[in-house]
Amino acid sequence: MWRNGLLAVAMIAASAVAARAEVKTRTISYEYGGVTFKGHLAWDAAAEGKRPGVLVVHEWWGLNDYARKRAEQLAGLGYVAFACDMYGEGKHTEHPNEAGQFAGEVRKNVKVWQGRAQAALKVLTEQPQVDADKLAAIGYCFGGSTALQLAYTGADLKAVVTFHAALPVPDAEQSKAIKAKLLICHGAADRFIPEETAAKFRAALEEAKVDYAMVYLGNAKHSFTVKDIDAKGVNGLAYNAEADRRSWQYMRLLFNEVFGEKK
Repeated sequence: MWRNGLLAVAMIAASAVAARAEVKTRTISYEYGGVTFKGHLAWDAAAEGKRPGVLVVHEWWGLNDYARKRAEQLAGLGYVAFACDMYGEGKHTEHPNEAGQFAGEVRKNVKVWQGRAQAALKVLTEQPQVDADKLAAIGYCFGGSTALQLAYTGADLKAVVTFHAALPVPDAEQSKAIKAKLLICHGAADRFIPEETAAKFRAALEEAKVDYAMVYLGNAKHSFTVKDIDAKGVNGLAYNAEADRRSWQYMRLLFNEVFGEKK
């Protein structure tokens, strides 16, 4: 009986929080390297004062509804979230081959890759609702790799969280530059990321004494957080509800730790 009572109280409290939230969004255009980008800002207009800012970096598909909805989800939790555009003009695709071309074009020049991420973080930092001393970056797939590349520049981030990301191995200088606490949410059944790469990635972080956690989510394949990914019919990509739920909760725990807030 008491368990049912507690559940009811929790549901009422959650409903009250949702009712108070007034999530607003707007498109922000910005430039880097002669290219115009179009990001998606989300915030709770009912909240007062400055709040932590979270940069959200899309998968290799580009800035699509999935990335925008994640930003809005974060806004509902009390953060100011900016889903950035890594390709320019908000470009995105539904086709794996084209997505691979888009991501590959960015990855081939690390300075440009990092520069675009830094430009997006600057946009987030400049928003009047954002506490510039409380910043984080999260990313999915290509976006997770981008969030790591941003950390490798020494960006003033409290936390970086990746979901089914490729794991670019930092060199010694990049490892030492990392200021953020890292949370790597990795599918144990992700065949796109060789375990040898994961081991090298961990070794680089260990050598530099980076504060990190790497969570292997059992039976989770690549893109385990994306509910409609199975419809794309790409071998090796699959949604996993438990891995999705747990990885999001792990992220929230880290944010509570680094931002000193209970969401």
